[in-house]
Formats: sequence, structure tokens, C-alpha cells
Amino acid sequence: MELGDHVCWRVDPADVFTGARSYVADGALYGDKVVVIGSLGAVAVQRDRLPTTSVILGLPDLADSEVMLAAVRREAREAVREGFRSVRVLAERTPVTTPSDAEELMARELKLEEFASESGAIVVCAFRAAQWEASTLEQAACVHPQEMGTRAARPAFRMFSTGTDSWSVDGVVDSECAAAFNAAIRGAVRRTHTLKLRFDALEMIDAAGMHALVDAAHHLPGRRIVVEGANEIVRLCWDLAGYSTADVPVVMAA
Repeated sequence: MELGDHVCWRVDPADVFTGARSYVADGALYGDKVVVIGSLGAVAVQRDRLPTTSVILGLPDLADSEVMLAAVRREAREAVREGFRSVRVLAERTPVTTPSDAEELMARELKLEEFASESGAIVVCAFRAAQWEASTLEQAACVHPQEMGTRAARPAFRMFSTGTDSWSVDGVVDSECAAAFNAAIRGAVRRTHTLKLRFDALEMIDAAGMHALVDAAHHLPGRRIVVEGANEIVRLCWDLAGYSTADVPVVMAA
């Protein structure tokens, strides 16, 4: 794993111990401060086998992304002062239970993705497969640039940070993943008034994907989405769909 990586780990009970130990051992090898969040990491790694500089955070609510992110940011700042190369996080993720589950899931994972990208931290989010619906895990994978562990089909698209309030989308956005794309955009746009999307690596977006993008932009008033790097075909289809109007808060640029 490289600095700035944000990884979706689909945990198989059979390899949780080996996977966690290897991740922590690499932290010690490369001079990273290891931060373990949740019972999965603590049990699998065992405190007596952790490097002495490691930290186990016993957060009361693993679903509270704000509390977790604040704690991780604090450890990252301390890691810099203490002379570590970076901070290496192993965070257990638990299912959300709010009415807008998909949007909340995407929003909290996007926050971690942005943190990893900006700070150079390595963040592995551990999802116990037995606790999650397969479709929900697929949604979570869409906002992690990398995956490991129990494999499913590669997500049709991925969305990852390219700077503050700026995201790149690659792959294909079609009717099968339009709902996940909509949830990801909603999760990102609720944190800023102007959201930038890069479509340089996007292979294709169909009518359902375009509708999902427009719907997400309309979800909160006063939001604006600027799409850059869209190819000629995408821009033509956007125009033909009638979205190049003043009442659609999405600007499709070259």
C-alpha cells in the first residue's frame, strides 16, 4: 500500500488475523504510526503484539464519522510531530441505520477518502461481510480507490478525491449503478456549495447516470456541480438530454 491509499477491506473471518497482522507489521517496517479503531482490529492484532507506538481507539460509536475523523486527524498531527512517516489506520466500519443509509454511508467514506488523500495517511476500512448487504458493500467499494479481501465484481465506477471539494470519477455510470452514483454525489455535495467532478477517466455515463447527477445537484438548494474533462460524446449526450440549461445546476465542460 502507498501513502494516501484508502482501501475497502471485505473481511473474511478466516483471514482477519493474517490480514490485520500483515498491515500492522508493514506499518512498523515503514515507520508509520498505527491507529486501530474498533474491536475487529484490536482482537485480531492483539495489543501485546502491536508496536509500542501504536494506538487503539475505543470509540463508543463507530458509525459516528465526525468523532472518528477528529480522532484520526489528531493522531495524524501527533504522528508528524513524533517523527513518523505517516499514520496507518485500521478502522472497523459498522452499518448505518438512518433512513438515508446509502447517502450517509457514502458521505462518511468520502470524508475518509479526502482525509487520506490530503494527509498522505493510509486508511483501511474493514467491513465484516456478514453484517452488510452485498449491494451495500458494492456501494462502499465505489468510494474506495482500492479493495482487498473477499472479492466481488469490480464496482462499475469509482469516485476518489483529487483535492478539496474535487473528485474524479472513473469507469461506467449506468442504470445498474445510478443509485450508488446518486448517493455518492449527494454525500459529497452536501459539504460544499460548489463541487468539482473530473470525468477524464470516465468511460461512459448513460441517461440514468445523467439523471442521477442532476437529481443529486437539486437535492440541496444553492449547490452547483462543475464537471471537467468530459469527452465529446458525453457532452453531446448531455446537450441532447436537455440538461444544458440555466435551471440545471450542473455545468458540463470539456
